[in-house]
Amino acid sequence: MTSFFTWQGLVTYSDAVLATAVITQFLKDLKLKNRLPARLVSYLAALTVLTAATFVTSGFDYRKLILNVLNAVIVALAANGAFDAVNEAQLKKLR
Repeated sequence: MTSFFTWQGLVTYSDAVLATAVITQFLKDLKLKNRLPARLVSYLAALTVLTAATFVTSGFDYRKLILNVLNAVIVALAANGAFDAVNEAQLKKLR
């Protein structure tokens, strides 16, 4: 592994989910949690990651932007689900 993320990697499902989860957790600590629902923050993070990565790797195309709007839902839901699973495992461990 020569780097944490690459632009080519961020257009893949796994890297997009990981980046979204990390960005969401970072932003939630900046008191956005009280202003915006976590799911919306997660969706906006996913949309930003996918759009930026798509733009850098293949340029702007409105058709890809429309797909990114839809794909961001899937990525955000996966990132939220992964975070919930980790929290649940930690709660079970503490019991």
